[in-house]
Amino acid sequence: MSALGDRISVHTGDITKLAVDAIVNAANSSLLGGGGVDGAIHRAAGPELEFECRTLNGCKTGDAKITKGYKLPARHIIHTVGPVWQGGGKGEAELLASCYRRSLELAVANDCRSVAFPAISTGVYRYPKDEATKVAATEVNDFIEQNALPETVVFCCFDEAMAELYRRILATLGEE
Repeated sequence: MSALGDRISVHTGDITKLAVDAIVNAANSSLLGGGGVDGAIHRAAGPELEFECRTLNGCKTGDAKITKGYKLPARHIIHTVGPVWQGGGKGEAELLASCYRRSLELAVANDCRSVAFPAISTGVYRYPKDEATKVAATEVNDFIEQNALPETVVFCCFDEAMAELYRRILATLGEE
């Protein structure tokens, strides 16, 4: 049984523009901004985000922390630290799964009905996109099958090629 269709969607575009309760930031362990989606979120949210992040004392790989959304349309930002790809034998899959699980747990704890995820660890952390997408889709699907919140989850992709990969992986989950 799959929770696909009415609760999981794929979107191509800028995650900082989405009007959802929470967007997830693929952060580094300092939580103080960086490149890629992390830098884009920090720039769009404004300097208040960095001030709040400084109070959080960083974040461990596989864990997540939540802040206000500040200048974003999203009410919250859930910061999670994905694993750096080291060949697959260093627990990367479980750490990546934990990023999605912990982010969703924080969303529930903060009454977030809608959450948008980027493709965690697939940029400078070099996690293979097809494997990362399988972990993401499976973890989100399993979580929402067991929980009423979030009501909707969006996989927000930077480009159409990544969006198509998510659609293919999600379609295979729907066949189970």
